[in-house]
Amino acid sequence: MGDWSFLSQLLDKVQSHSTITGKVWMSVLFLFRIFILAAGVDRIWGDEQANMNCNTKSPGCKNACYDRSFPMSHTRFWVLQILIVSTPTLMYLGHVLLVIRRENKLRRRVEQKLGKNGILKAPKYSDEQGKVQLKGVLLASYVMQLFSKILLEVGFIIGQYYLYGFIFMPLKISYSEYPCPSPVDCFISRPTEKSTFIIFMLVMSVLSVLLNIVEMFHLMVSKMLDRKRRDSTSETYSLSKVTNNSAEGVTYC
Repeated sequence: MGDWSFLSQLLDKVQSHSTITGKVWMSVLFLFRIFILAAGVDRIWGDEQANMNCNTKSPGCKNACYDRSFPMSHTRFWVLQILIVSTPTLMYLGHVLLVIRRENKLRRRVEQKLGKNGILKAPKYSDEQGKVQLKGVLLASYVMQLFSKILLEVGFIIGQYYLYGFIFMPLKISYSEYPCPSPVDCFISRPTEKSTFIIFMLVMSVLSVLLNIVEMFHLMVSKMLDRKRRDSTSETYSLSKVTNNSAEGVTYC
């Protein structure tokens, strides 16, 4: 199935710059999708065309039957899905690393007192440990990658239906077009076991969509509460300042 270690290392770096729900999404991606694909799916599918038995020996008939029923292997479809769905997250990671690099340079300039016109601009998005805060352009980048993952996951769920036309793996496939001389039945190996994996991966896709939606609402609610808290603090400070000024202006006879 290939080496997933490089992708896993990149996605693991994103966890330190994600919310709690984003970390749960990473766990779902690692444990229930990448691990399953890397560990067991290849042994179940293998060379599906060679394992399919048809009630004819007509040359090319089995190939045509398999190609019509499976335009793309399920395993390759899931690998493509994971790679494409992970792309927005990797792009967000690149943005974060770029911001951290810029602000580290800014810190060195501040330490050396090389600010232009004597004005030193403090880092805005990261601290000295490289921990970023989701605000401003980073928050917009994070929300965009969440929205992109939702669209991609939904697109792959719909694409899986249009490619295969079924959720459960059928026991047999009937084919009656060229080059088969007559209607042919082709029988698939391990249909029940394959149906289990198809349903499992579909459930993981739906769960991924739900986690991303929950994370978007969580960010919206948390930012609204933060803004409300800041407004409340600002009003309290303004009221306190007015009260103090009024008290200073009182004269006693």
